[in-house]
Amino acid sequence: MSISEIIISNIMPLFYLALIPLFILIIRVYGLFIRFSKSGYSLSSGNRFYKTISDKGAYGEFLIFEMLEALGEGNRILANIYLPADNGRTTEIDLLMIHPTGIYVFESKNYSGWIFGDEKGRNWTQCLKGGKKISFYNPVRQNRGHINALMENLRDVGPESFFSYIVFSERCELKNVSVSSSNTSVLKRNRLKTALAEDIARRRTVLGESEISGIYGILSWYSLADDSVKDNHIRVIKEDME
Repeated sequence: MSISEIIISNIMPLFYLALIPLFILIIRVYGLFIRFSKSGYSLSSGNRFYKTISDKGAYGEFLIFEMLEALGEGNRILANIYLPADNGRTTEIDLLMIHPTGIYVFESKNYSGWIFGDEKGRNWTQCLKGGKKISFYNPVRQNRGHINALMENLRDVGPESFFSYIVFSERCELKNVSVSSSNTSVLKRNRLKTALAEDIARRRTVLGESEISGIYGILSWYSLADDSVKDNHIRVIKEDME
């Protein structure tokens, strides 16, 4: 056997071994693409597959959207709603489900690390490895603002019919999070499906089919916003942070 043949015979097994992670990645991405294609998330949000899997925020929303779809018929789901608020501003709602038992409003936080926060505080804290700390706006307050904007646009729906869910990634740990408000839940994504099923089971029906369709029709006008609306929304947020 020549030297080149010896080298090739030793290298080829390593080459094939190195390909295994790539094949696994391809299979996982393909499986995710199939799930994405079957979901209504792209149609509702306007996000394509690459945008969804490459953006942590969009990917977190997609995973929640899938869970809401799995709840079955009778509900309508919307993503990325830009509702008009005070002083020409807009408020962006990540996900919303219109269900016979009420309107469920979701704020997705696809974060890792340790999470600390109190519903009364202005900001919460994310602690990462190495001791790095990142402050972010209180998501309970944030979603409360979303619900207030919804109530302004849906005057016929009482405040008791709105439910707030702050959904964090499984990659984080809710170390010290204090929330006592009724109709408000802060939980990790792997608990959402069970929590929703339990909450829906104990709540009474408040919306009929025609009401659900009417609300969906109103809010649909504010989804799939163009770039100018999104850019203005981001600009105002940055100005508020300065």
